[in-house]
Amino acid sequence: MSFSANARSFRGLASRLVLPPGTGGETSRVLAGRSLRGFCDGYVAVLLPVYLLALGFGQLEVGLLSSATLIGSALATTAVGIIGHRYPLRRMLLGAAVLMTATGLGFAGLSSWWPLLLIAFVGTLNPSSGDVSLFLPLEQSRLSETAEPDVRTAVFARYSLAGALSAAVGAFAAAMPAWLVSRVGFDMLTGLRMMFVVYALVGALLYWLYRGLPESKTSSNRVGVPLGPSRHVVTRLALLFSVDAFAGGLVVNSLLSLWLLQRFGVSLGIAAQFFFWAGLLTAVSQLVAVPLARKVGLLNTMVFTHIPASICLIGAAFSSSLWVTLMLLLVRSALSQMDVPTRTAYVMSAVTPPERPAAASFTAVPRSLASAIGPTLAGALLAAGYVSAPLAACGVLKITYDLTLLRAFRRVKLAH
Repeated sequence: MSFSANARSFRGLASRLVLPPGTGGETSRVLAGRSLRGFCDGYVAVLLPVYLLALGFGQLEVGLLSSATLIGSALATTAVGIIGHRYPLRRMLLGAAVLMTATGLGFAGLSSWWPLLLIAFVGTLNPSSGDVSLFLPLEQSRLSETAEPDVRTAVFARYSLAGALSAAVGAFAAAMPAWLVSRVGFDMLTGLRMMFVVYALVGALLYWLYRGLPESKTSSNRVGVPLGPSRHVVTRLALLFSVDAFAGGLVVNSLLSLWLLQRFGVSLGIAAQFFFWAGLLTAVSQLVAVPLARKVGLLNTMVFTHIPASICLIGAAFSSSLWVTLMLLLVRSALSQMDVPTRTAYVMSAVTPPERPAAASFTAVPRSLASAIGPTLAGALLAAGYVSAPLAACGVLKITYDLTLLRAFRRVKLAH
């Protein structure tokens, strides 16, 4: 076999590893966009509490601002669910990219509490480990249009993998402001502001990336009523997902970063390294989720990986050793996000194809609203000295959610 033939074979293999068979350019653009956003989300979650503390705000303000970002995301995804079927997905993705650029510039240039809170509410910041932004239902709907049912779980796994890997790299990049302080001579606040400028530039890059998407093939055929025959199933799932999201809101990455910084006094560099390895383990778990779901089913994969992760979180809440705590949290990271691609695939398989954009939005909205309550509550508990309460409550609530989900849907058949 010639060298050129070998090269073509290698490129083909690499392409199949990145993209499942039957997918192409549209999928790769969405995955690239998810990677860019994940990179920014990774360092923002670590640096946001540091930035707010540097501006003179406290633990409660960190929680309030994190809640504002999640509430704003919930309202934005509600709008997508209600009126999104009237507009091309490409146009809405471009609008979201513009909003991301404005968010980064606003945080980089402002220092007052109320303007920052307003920008957090209307913008695209993500203080959590998962994706709760306006982009989520839009990108998921686009992927659902381009993926056949037999590869849909694999596509969503790669979507989650792209976000997790890039978020891990982004978390490692959270040490950049400290490096700038020691090597270049910048003060810490300037270094932190520069990271938000990078956030704005990535938003501009996303705009260019999504301009290359063709118009949606099904945009002209979307039904006028967002949800129809699958409304009952989606409503039950959304209510259960909201319990999981409320629990997760108690331990969003920005607050977990704050918890580690203040309980154990870890440096920004150690926190960045921890979140890098946590993100890397999360990324690997996305790959494991696909073959595991084929073997034991989507629902079983969601439940039986979640419960051990929650037990580890409860253990970390009461551990007095930094290294034991970090190890428990890393094990949690290796298990807790395996339900992300399987959950998305489960929702998309439980509804009819025309309902998928609405289903993606209406399952995301309660999650965002419920998770928005958690950061404020957790910030208040941390400020009051109850440092273990948010982690322990999160673990208990998530175990309750998993058992309820299994009982409610173990006999439901997926038809789509």
